[in-house]
Amino acid sequence: MTDPARDEPVREEPGREEPVREVPVRYEVVRGVAWLTIDRPEARNALSKAVRDGLFDGVRRFNADETARVLVLTGAGDRAFCAGGDLKEMADSSLTVPPPDFLPQFGRNIDVAKPTIAAVNGVAYAGGFLLAQNCDLCVAAESARFAVTEVKVGRGSPWAVPLSWLVPPRIAMQILLTGDPLSAARAYEIGLVNEVVPDAELVPTVQALAERIASNAPLSVMAAKRTVYLSLRDRLDDAFAEAERIWEPVYRSADAQEGPAAFRDKRTPVWTGR
Repeated sequence: MTDPARDEPVREEPGREEPVREVPVRYEVVRGVAWLTIDRPEARNALSKAVRDGLFDGVRRFNADETARVLVLTGAGDRAFCAGGDLKEMADSSLTVPPPDFLPQFGRNIDVAKPTIAAVNGVAYAGGFLLAQNCDLCVAAESARFAVTEVKVGRGSPWAVPLSWLVPPRIAMQILLTGDPLSAARAYEIGLVNEVVPDAELVPTVQALAERIASNAPLSVMAAKRTVYLSLRDRLDDAFAEAERIWEPVYRSADAQEGPAAFRDKRTPVWTGR
């Protein structure tokens, strides 16, 4: 079993037959900075149910943790921050419309008053893009790549509503319509990320940035964060509701099942537009 308060595997007492299960999300506090790490590098940190549950648990732990003033979200290994949803799992479960609590969306289905930073190493695709988008700040390694790939697998991205607030609308349109990846340099150029650093410097750079924030007056920091989002927040709920309405028939289409199935079966999808 797993101790949710520690995010660590717990070994059963002798004589018990339950297997030891590794937790795919790690939580660690370093000098006031909480690092929440998706630890599934063999699957490019894809968002299996265990990962999604671990992320929710980790964010709740951070919210309650008085020793942590800044949250950093990252992925283990050097290939991926997060490659998005686990398409094999989606294909096997025939997932249609994801439930509202499918994945943590900061400020939408889970409140996070303290600052958050995405430390992006490798690919941040689909749900990985969502996680990076939802953090207050984003620092990218030179190897980072960003993409909203849902159009390539017949799935949906109603969560991309804030994207046209972060980058110019025509850039957001290109990202969403093509599904093509952006380099770290291009992501910096359009304002999607705050800074690009060599891969080996990602962790120390983000730690130093987070410590500078954590050293400031906490009430002032949290009020500053709320102030930045004021111009977006008033209309965001309505926009999300409309986006969910737009995307629901896509999620329920045959194409939405074809995309993950083709990925699982290692073949080219055959789109029917139904």
